[in-house]
Amino acid sequence: MTESTILVLGGRGKTGRRVVARLNDLGRPVRAASRTTGFDLGDRATWNAALDGVSAVYLVPMNEFVDQSVVPEFTAAAAAAGVQRIVLLSARGVGGEAQPSQEQAERAVRESGLAWTILRPAWFAQNFSEDFLLEPLLAGELALPAGEGREAFIDAEDIADVAVAALTQEGHTGQIYELSGPEPLSFRTAVELIAEASGREIRYTPLSVPEFVASLTALGLSAEVAELLAGLLDGISRGTGDRVSDGVRRALGRDPRPFEDYVKSAAANGSWPS
Repeated sequence: MTESTILVLGGRGKTGRRVVARLNDLGRPVRAASRTTGFDLGDRATWNAALDGVSAVYLVPMNEFVDQSVVPEFTAAAAAAGVQRIVLLSARGVGGEAQPSQEQAERAVRESGLAWTILRPAWFAQNFSEDFLLEPLLAGELALPAGEGREAFIDAEDIADVAVAALTQEGHTGQIYELSGPEPLSFRTAVELIAEASGREIRYTPLSVPEFVASLTALGLSAEVAELLAGLLDGISRGTGDRVSDGVRRALGRDPRPFEDYVKSAAANGSWPS
């Protein structure tokens, strides 16, 4: 019997492309959806084609800077199209520091009538090599309003492993997995590890929130997004990320990958060339 297709939203993103690669390795039919393939979560006209013949969805509601209020409607459309299982990428701290729209997205998934799993990851380790932290690292200075606060950075490889397990295996329905690395680290320590592994001179500089917002808006970022990002980082300075979660072990039966292992791998792959 032919297996139904698994739809991966954000199929070219940090977790999405890793989920797609793992499903391909398992021989599971997978459809990667992103703006480059003609799918836009904010454009309802693109939904039907993406959901056709799909049994499970990995739902990545774009990112934390985008209104996720469309998620309830998309989830209802998925259920109407015959989807049976949905895995939502949310964020650690929902109900506290997180955006209200993330709470709305979680509620929509829980009330969808589908078999659901929610992933709440900490800050991605890959933010240092594949996202907005990369450019300042390559320039030699990472300046953030995170103070000496600590965050248990999670490897996107671990997130993808948990997502694929939830999409393809029994036993994950109704679970909320908070995902973190095995140890909270300060941004200063993270930068020191990256500098050592890459052979580059890089320093970490704590900034105030107003200084950080001004630096981002000077680069053309909107004040709204700059203030949101500053708020998240300021939260870390006040201890919101200084804890370890057991979601990886609960989902996979193993410990999460240490940040040092991620750094060594990223450095070996040329993320921060010397």
